[in-house]
Amino acid sequence: QVQLLESGGGMVQTGESLRLSCAASGSISSSKAMGWYRQAPGKQRELVARIASGSTTNYADSVKGRFIFSRDNAKNTMHLQMNSLKPEDTAVYFCNVIDSKFHNYWGQGTQVTVSS
Repeated sequence: QVQLLESGGGMVQTGESLRLSCAASGSISSSKAMGWYRQAPGKQRELVARIASGSTTNYADSVKGRFIFSRDNAKNTMHLQMNSLKPEDTAVYFCNVIDSKFHNYWGQGTQVTVSS
């Protein structure tokens, strides 16, 4: 099993940046896919950034050019650099891993609040 722990959330103003991190308890190097999702109050969870094995990173249109997904297999971590934050980016952010056996894992989430 893989346990995921997000960190780095907080409250910022419009235009500022945050860097989210997700630490995995096990190896993520052979994962089928990993990424970040978010859920705003009253809305469904949505994809923010995701990379599948052998593929390139996909970003939601709303974050393209502002957010950058990265991974460090040696440290079993992934990150989401969020720049030029907007109030509509306010949400709970979750990291996700689908392992080599297609088991789906989620972290508990970290709150990001962007004030105008």
